[in-house]
Amino acid sequence: MGLKVAKFGGSSVADGIQLAKTKQIIEEDQERRYVVLSAPGKRYDGDNKITDLLYMCKMHIEHNLPYEQVFQVVCDRFMATQIHLGVNADLLKEFDTIGRNLKAGASADYVASRGEYLIAMLMAKFVGYDFVDTAGLILFDKNGRFLADETNRALGEELSKHEKAVLPGFYGTYPDGTIKTFPRGGSDITGAVVARAVGADIYENWTDVSGFLTADPGIVKNPKPIKSLSYKELRELAYMGASVIHEDTIYPARAANIPINIRNTNRPGDPGTMITSEEIVPESQIITGIAGSKDFTVIAISKNNMNAERGFLRRILGILEDFGIVAHHLPSGIDTVSVVVSNDNLDGRLDEVLSNISNSLKPDSLDVFDDMSLIATVGCGMARKRGVAAQLFTALAGAGVNIRMIDQGSSEMNIIVGVENKDFDASIRAIYNAFIMA
Repeated sequence: MGLKVAKFGGSSVADGIQLAKTKQIIEEDQERRYVVLSAPGKRYDGDNKITDLLYMCKMHIEHNLPYEQVFQVVCDRFMATQIHLGVNADLLKEFDTIGRNLKAGASADYVASRGEYLIAMLMAKFVGYDFVDTAGLILFDKNGRFLADETNRALGEELSKHEKAVLPGFYGTYPDGTIKTFPRGGSDITGAVVARAVGADIYENWTDVSGFLTADPGIVKNPKPIKSLSYKELRELAYMGASVIHEDTIYPARAANIPINIRNTNRPGDPGTMITSEEIVPESQIITGIAGSKDFTVIAISKNNMNAERGFLRRILGILEDFGIVAHHLPSGIDTVSVVVSNDNLDGRLDEVLSNISNSLKPDSLDVFDDMSLIATVGCGMARKRGVAAQLFTALAGAGVNIRMIDQGSSEMNIIVGVENKDFDASIRAIYNAFIMA
């Protein structure tokens, strides 16, 4: 008999109807012994996520504004869910505790985490599993750094006492016991951490899509699903914007060699996407998927004999570090280097950055290309296939797209091109038609 950890996202626990679907999925497979939940998400367009409402409560308090009405919306929604499920989790007592902590100045992390906490309590009652709080089990140091090994030991020891359990995702604790959250979407990470701690055979991540698609369905009509991909391919696609699951989910599962299965709560019969450490590539498959993001700025630096000047790249990166800016890519030549940064990270400081580069490096020329997009064509099969780059560039040329930048990783499993924002959609469709539909 195997062991599965099943994590359900916000759409899967948004209301009583979705929770009933989730319960059925859990009960259909006795191997699903440990369940991790996100906070309830939107029930319909225009609705609010519970986590957003809780953050709003904290923001109101910080600005000396009444928060009670927003908090009551949260309470009412959980009470309605409890009634729908026909269980009693003593929510009024929990609301009283949270309300008192709000008034006492509880941290934003604590406030935001209560959505996962409350829904996990309700779900445990609903499916008849033990409720296990992740406070004191998911561990961070005093600086907020996640303690992977300590967490693995604490979780493994505690969960060995529970045959079946429901756990809240998203948060753990500092050494002093106060709540510390992962980044938004961090319940995916919690699920992977739990899977590692119990030695799961599979980590199932249930959401509102049937796994990864070869391209964005908002750009390509009915793109083909990806049946399987490797951790490496997932990392590349997730980094470039294919955000089915949180990209940091990969590491705990990969460390324990646990496959990740992306599934759809609303279509549980779909096999979804299986993510494994092995690179299983059909002979006919050249690429696995296409992903991209808009709104980058490229700073092109040119200086004669740049390659002979020691520390040149280090000084560029040092300037960016001083501004807290991440360099996404650094394609270079003998006398040129281009620095690719996101506009969000640049945050209106371009002139200051250029001034520092000019004063420190004394370049011969300094050019800026904004409104740029990056598109990654990813696939382990690319390394063994001749002419992939030629096929890619021919497809873009045929679509009338001017390639402004080219970068390829040393693994030869991805080619990244920079195009203007206006050519983003056309570029993805051209690549898709050239490789997937060919």
